[in-house]
Amino acid sequence: MSAEDETGFEPATGDGPRNPAPYGKRDASVRTAFEGMLQIRRLTNIGHANPEGVPAQWETHRPIRAIALALEASGLAASAVDDSGLRTATGYRLEQGEAPGSVRVEWLGPPGSGAAHAEEGELARCAAVLRELGWTVLLYRGPRRRRFLEVEPPAGVPRPNGG
Repeated sequence: MSAEDETGFEPATGDGPRNPAPYGKRDASVRTAFEGMLQIRRLTNIGHANPEGVPAQWETHRPIRAIALALEASGLAASAVDDSGLRTATGYRLEQGEAPGSVRVEWLGPPGSGAAHAEEGELARCAAVLRELGWTVLLYRGPRRRRFLEVEPPAGVPRPNGG
């Protein structure tokens, strides 16, 4: 039994171990979870012309999980860290954004990986996936001119904590 079988499925946020489940099994878990998210959208976004194109309320209360699932299901790579916290893989990394209910998306990798040079194109790919799923995505430059995305629910979709 794998660790994923024992603890349940968690989408990759970029701060966990590399390849947490055996090859193929992880892909099946991601597909199943993503299809479940789309089904929740179809069932709960009844008043929308495109129910799958608007985040469901559960997503706005768990935005890191929802965004991680969307990015992983699209085939984008998540970054990873080892047991000591050193980055071991290049990919997206998610964390709580500045505003309530927002998520910061960065493109990180180990030293010398070239992640900083690839971030513009890779973050554009992340933004395209998230916009297709109805999220509002803004590109910013932070310290050392590193780019990052700030992702939030679209206007009119309630956020947790009244944000």
